[in-house]
Amino acid sequence: MTRLDLNDPATNLRTFLRARATLGPEPVVYWFTGNVYSYVPEERSRQLFGFEGFNIGRVTEAPGGYYLLTREAVFYKDPHTGEILTHWTNPWTGQEVEVVHVLNDPVNAHLQLEGPRGGWQVPVTEMGDDVYFNVDALLFYPSPLPRSRFPRYSASEMYLAAELFQFFVKRADIENEALRSIPSSCSWTRLGPWLPWMEMGDHSGLVFYHCRGKKLEGGFAQLPAPIQEYVRRNHPEYQHPPAEYTQPNETSWTYFRKLLRQRGLAD
Repeated sequence: MTRLDLNDPATNLRTFLRARATLGPEPVVYWFTGNVYSYVPEERSRQLFGFEGFNIGRVTEAPGGYYLLTREAVFYKDPHTGEILTHWTNPWTGQEVEVVHVLNDPVNAHLQLEGPRGGWQVPVTEMGDDVYFNVDALLFYPSPLPRSRFPRYSASEMYLAAELFQFFVKRADIENEALRSIPSSCSWTRLGPWLPWMEMGDHSGLVFYHCRGKKLEGGFAQLPAPIQEYVRRNHPEYQHPPAEYTQPNETSWTYFRKLLRQRGLAD
């Protein structure tokens, strides 16, 4: 039997989607957990929060490829008790602030064999039966909260961050083409500016996240009970993926700007 060639763009795309989601119609949940730390020059890093949540998504066919339709809810937790936070005392300013969790809806992607950035190819590393996909997203674009207008919440006119994903699967599962969804685990690292709700202004430093997780065969019902209960009580729409492809995507920063707009603090 000829092994699937992951250097072939079409095979790479279909296999990546089987790892990241599914080629079937059913929703797929990726759960992940980890910690959030500070990084300030000339200062010891601190663990600021625990961090736990999920992405829920599904795949549909699209022109030239597929749509990946997702939304994600991730919660900042007390690093000692594991409780989902509502407020946090900033150790640099002494100020108590409202915690704004990650509620990004939608987080959609149009995955094309030939897209605006060229041909499709997610990097692959193999060692024995282990296969690793990595997606390195190096972000730099005008900030939704430019410092000239939002000096309390932002340090720059530009948004600069890195989001580094890895997905781990088995070659034996890849070769089993009857599997529309391949068992997969993941890691995620993020480096970025202070979160706007921390109200750090232009204080030197950044935050970094280090998380790991997996695709849940049982979907939303397999998430930890406190996450399920919080979502059902506060954000029930996150029990399901989006119904259709829309843009633009939501980020923590665009979501925070919407909150400011609701409070009359932004246009």
